[in-house]
Amino acid sequence: MSFSVTGKTAIVTGASSGLGLAVARHLLDKGANVMLADSDEARLEAEMGEGAWSEGPARLFAGDLNKKLSLVNLVSATVDAFDQIDILVNANRRCLISDALDPESDQVEALWQQNVLSTLRLSQLVAKRMIQRAAGAEPRDTAAHGAGPEACIGSIINFSSVAAVRVQPELLAYSMASAAVEQMTRTLAVTLASKGIRVNAVSIGSVMSASLQNALKDQPDLRRRIENGTPLGRIAAPDELAETIQYLASEASRFVTGQVIVVDGGRGLLDAVSAPAF
Repeated sequence: MSFSVTGKTAIVTGASSGLGLAVARHLLDKGANVMLADSDEARLEAEMGEGAWSEGPARLFAGDLNKKLSLVNLVSATVDAFDQIDILVNANRRCLISDALDPESDQVEALWQQNVLSTLRLSQLVAKRMIQRAAGAEPRDTAAHGAGPEACIGSIINFSSVAAVRVQPELLAYSMASAAVEQMTRTLAVTLASKGIRVNAVSIGSVMSASLQNALKDQPDLRRRIENGTPLGRIAAPDELAETIQYLASEASRFVTGQVIVVDGGRGLLDAVSAPAF
């Protein structure tokens, strides 16, 4: 089995900070071409440098990824830069506290749009492009991806959370969105399997994302609750998820699709009261 992603092209959304940035940097370090996409243009440039807009294996795309036109432009920009798309990592996600009994709250709509619908729309657009490229591939290109029923022309990787299966009332919106992403992953996996495209998700526990950093500032006791509710006793750094993403993006996982891989420090082994879902 090969864990190599050398020469492959990846789109990573939510790539200006946190988990998306860590994954993008890791794939670049392993030899992939990466289109880093985010709405925060200034932060993208600050992290990757001004030259990354137009040259090198790292390219930047800034736009509102909640809008379909931006997603279409992202796919086109990636193909223009690298001729192909082999990997999609949907890391453009966030977590919001919500009131489960407030009918005026818009957190459910906000997270449904960003965590679910934008993930679905971009996955559909990228899958279509992968299929088109495979249909028109030269024999030598087909050989590079393998031949026969075991051939894989692309890998789509989503992010979910342990909140998808744990009840924490203040995370109603986040929990709903996470559960939807997992079912979306399974459905797309079955739909795209015959096309040679694998779709998987990584369900995370507490990772030091921008959302969690803000929450820790607002809730002084949250860090203690998280650490006490995690058997490994700590919050993960974003780069600790990167090798799991590499595995799912590589040929090493060529018989893995429709799966939700849990990377949570053992939190799922504890009861919901002792282990917060954030």
